[in-house]
Amino acid sequence: MRLCVPPREPESENHQIEIFIQNHGRLAPRRYKYSEIKKMTNSFQDKLGHGGYGSVYKGQLPDGRLVAVKLLKEARGNGEDFINEVASISRTSHVNIVTLLGFCFEGKKRALLYEFMPNGSLDKSLCCDGSHLNWNTLFQIAKGIARGLEYLHRGCNTRIVHFDIKPHNILLDEEFIPKISDFGLAKLCKKKESIVSVMGATGTAGYMAPEVFLKSLGGASHKSDVYSYGMMVLEMTGTSKNNNSNMTSTSEAYFPDWIYKQLEVGGNIGDETVEVEELARKMMMVSLWCIQFNPSDRPSISKVVEMLEGSIESLQVPPRRFESSSARPFQGNLALSTQSSSDERVSTVHEKISQPNTPRSR
Repeated sequence: MRLCVPPREPESENHQIEIFIQNHGRLAPRRYKYSEIKKMTNSFQDKLGHGGYGSVYKGQLPDGRLVAVKLLKEARGNGEDFINEVASISRTSHVNIVTLLGFCFEGKKRALLYEFMPNGSLDKSLCCDGSHLNWNTLFQIAKGIARGLEYLHRGCNTRIVHFDIKPHNILLDEEFIPKISDFGLAKLCKKKESIVSVMGATGTAGYMAPEVFLKSLGGASHKSDVYSYGMMVLEMTGTSKNNNSNMTSTSEAYFPDWIYKQLEVGGNIGDETVEVEELARKMMMVSLWCIQFNPSDRPSISKVVEMLEGSIESLQVPPRRFESSSARPFQGNLALSTQSSSDERVSTVHEKISQPNTPRSR
């Protein structure tokens, strides 16, 4: 059940947020005045990034801790996202979930204070010179994100479905430990609830699960996060410098078909050790299972963690996403199979998993 703020006049919306803050005083982090926000950011001098929500600035608390201040746009209608983010992340405490240290709500001024991540977001490492992200680092990042999602889906008293898992929303600390961030689209639901009600398309194109906009697939659920995770990990494998020796100069090298081909023919991923080759193949196979078209054919995020931590021998190459198969993703009781789909609209969207990123040579 998502904590929503219905459309209201600004004054009424502000009152609604104040009521929420009062009712969740024990869970809510520290509240700061806007003057304190300006002081800790030195009047918003050091801008870290921006998006549709607003901008992020680097700041420093009185105790010396560095923070990332997410200053929301002064626009009507962002009260729901503000409450949603505070409500969702205030319930969490995990090494792979970014920590919300405080917030500001003063008239139209709204800000969220997070722990500062010196290595920025994962997308910057993938789209820029990501040569420092070798397969070992990529694998640990993928595993950390999976553990964070497992905590959201199973570790909290109330299940949290993120609905916007993508590289931009994964932050990296000084040791490249990943932290899931940006809970503006997240939904809270009881663990026994399998389907989550969403209004319209929720998420980011290219990472959004097909059931989010195709209701014939049964509706959105925690498996939608699994799909987004798979698309993101597939992008991580496609942008790794280790793939270049076997990639063509065209963007097709970044598509799942290329991954399937490498796995099926047993080609080398790159000039790496046997151990690193195993990590790369494991990431590829797990990601392909996660992006199965039908939600029921995808593993749970707990199974994803199990697959990543298990042996490569226990994994099999999954069926192509629009083909039928009775293959199993790993040895055990969970049999997964895909159902064919002739929906060309969805096929086109999901064939271009890394459309924003172009192939790079190194």
